[in-house]
Amino acid sequence: MADIVRAYGAARAARDPREQEADIFRRVTGGLRAVQQDQDGPARVRAMADNRRLWLAVESALTDPSNQLPPPMRAGLISLGRCVQREMDAGEPDIGFLIEVNEQVAQGLVARG
Repeated sequence: MADIVRAYGAARAARDPREQEADIFRRVTGGLRAVQQDQDGPARVRAMADNRRLWLAVESALTDPSNQLPPPMRAGLISLGRCVQREMDAGEPDIGFLIEVNEQVAQGLVARG
């Protein structure tokens, strides 16, 4: 069993970081998609919280002085993240919009590879 765990860890570490980031977006988006029709409940609260944490982490990474993305791209992504945050703060956020944004970012991460 320990060999399997080591092999999985090594394979995961060898993956392209952009693909790993895209996977995170896909997982969070899957959570949103699962609760798209639910108006409340713990699963919806968790999906929204996961999306909020994801976008806060994205903004934190983008504002880090060591971030090597071009400044216009960083600014655009920060602006997009704040738009997502505003939508999540709405009384009834448009989960379809949040899903679409996350999917587009995931696709962009893989396309940039």
